[in-house]
Parts: sequence; structure tokens; C-alpha cells
Amino acid sequence: MAIKTLVFDYRDEEKEFFGTHELENFEITFYSNSLNGETVKEIPQEVLDNTYVISVFVNSDVNENVINSFKNLRIISTRSTGVEHIDKKTADEKNIAVINVERYGAKSVAQYTFGLILALVRKIIPASNYFLSGQQENFSKNFTGRDLSTLTLGVVGTGNIGIAVCKLARAFGMKILAYDLIEKQEAVNNFDITYTGLNTLLKEADIITLHLPYTKESYRMFSSEQFKLMKNSAYLINTSRKEIVNTKDLYEAVSKGLIAGTALDVVFCKDKNFDCANLSPQADESLHCFEEEQILKELAKLPDVIITPHIAYDTQDAVDYILEVTFIAISDCIKGGNSYRIY
Repeated sequence: MAIKTLVFDYRDEEKEFFGTHELENFEITFYSNSLNGETVKEIPQEVLDNTYVISVFVNSDVNENVINSFKNLRIISTRSTGVEHIDKKTADEKNIAVINVERYGAKSVAQYTFGLILALVRKIIPASNYFLSGQQENFSKNFTGRDLSTLTLGVVGTGNIGIAVCKLARAFGMKILAYDLIEKQEAVNNFDITYTGLNTLLKEADIITLHLPYTKESYRMFSSEQFKLMKNSAYLINTSRKEIVNTKDLYEAVSKGLIAGTALDVVFCKDKNFDCANLSPQADESLHCFEEEQILKELAKLPDVIITPHIAYDTQDAVDYILEVTFIAISDCIKGGNSYRIY
């Protein structure tokens, strides 16, 4: 009998995979919307009772009520590395396996990171906007940039993505400083990385790029104190987790010239699965997210600021890899394996 599986957060980019891969052992129903306390109410009771596997992305909020809505749920699969959007306690109590996808998108995120670096350092976006404004006949505007080979890159977090960034930085001839709790000697040997203390990195780096997981220790790790240590000419890149950066302090730092600019690919309030642009400030539980959205709107108006909607990983190659590993992991778990199980 085919395994009843519901796939949420289903996007056009994922259709190619399912069009070219036969998954005979699965009976799959696709939902373009995220799974949360409201959308689960729209699923017929018969489907809820017979679903064995659900697959979600970070936009879903798989809380206690959502999990309890499924009668025979055995596996929660997230097409991401992070699992903070899944209620661990409830999954444990109901003996539901939670599986994720590790090590996807390292190359994609690293390349995107350098796209942001080049866009900032070479002033590509303001130059393009200037041309489109109809002032191209007056080339007195200064868009002079810097050669990357003259700059120092500070990499905070040297996991798979951080190391991939270091590899690209070496190709550009940059000096590389790195900070991590665990120093990788192989990376030092292969990419000429110099590990240093965080404060030293903040003071010396011209560009600082973040590649850290979200933990209690990394929450708002970059706030006013850290921005004050950075060069006035430095840029901050964040393609990891929004919780690592205090957005209000970042706005103050950029607007007051404490740092030159920033590029962010992670900004939305995924912890509550809110669409911030549509929030009302009257809702108490959404107030923090609403305030964050207002700050981001002001930040986006500043020069030398780039904000994108969590697309650093989003290449067709990475999407196909995520889906392939997802169904390998589900099959492994059904057979009693624990290779991909988080808890």
C-alpha cells in the first residue's frame, strides 16, 4: 500500500523534480500553502486520519495542535536543515520521527554571498538605478568601488557554507579571517585562512559574512556593540539566520555611518510564520514582527543596502538535491533507519 504523504510549501521550482522522478511507494498530495494552525483546519478529516508522512519547509509552523490533528502521523520531514518550526516535545511524546536535509546549498549560498559582496563593493545596484533614473547623460556621480583582492573578508562560522565562501574568497585573492568555536586545520591549509578572535575580526575585516546556525548563544550576536567595532567602510552580509542580527541596531549603524552598508537575505519572522507586510500592530503576539517589518522598510531605503527574500540557497540544483535526499530519508526512516533522523 502506498504511503499517504502530504507535501506543504510546494513551489513551482519543485515541480520539475516530481515530473522526472517516479515515487511509486508514495501517494502524495501537494499544498502550495504552509502548514499551520489555520491551514490544517482546511484538510479533510479523512486525510488527516490516514496521513503517515508530512513534508514541510521553514515557513510552516508544526506546533502541538497541528501535530495532534493527525491521527496516524509517523514522520515529519522538513526540507531544510533547521527544525525550529517543529514542536520537538510533542513529536517526542507521540514517537514521531523528525528528519531534515543537511549540507544542501553550500555552493549556491556561497555564490550568492559573493554576488551580494560584489553588488555592494562595486555599487552595482545604485549605478543601475542611477542609469534608469534618466540621469545617464551626467556621469559625475561617483560609483568608484574597490578590488576584492585589496580587501579582507571576515567569515563568521566555518561550516560547509562558510568554507565554500572561503574557497571563493581565495580565488578573488582576498585575505581571509575566520571565527569559529571549532577551527578547521584543513581549511587553514587549503584556503590560507587565519582564525582569530571575534573582536579582532570585527576590527580588521572590510566585509563580514555570517554563516552560523541559530542557537541561544548566537541570538542577536551582532548588535550595537559589534557594529561599533567594525570599520566605517565595512559591509555586513547575512545569508544565515535573521535572529543572529539585531535589525534595529543594524539600522542605527548603517544610518549613522558606523558601517558602510549591509546585504540581508534572511529577514522574515519565520518563528511565527507571519507575513509581516500584512500585519496589524494591534495583534500583541505579532507586535515584534510588525516592528521588525517597519525597521526593515526604513533600512531598505538607505544607500548601500540590499535585502532579498531568503533566496540564497534557491537554485534548481539545490532544490532537486533537497527533494532527492528528502525521499531517501523518508524511505530510510520507514525501514527503521536513523541516518537522517534529528529526533
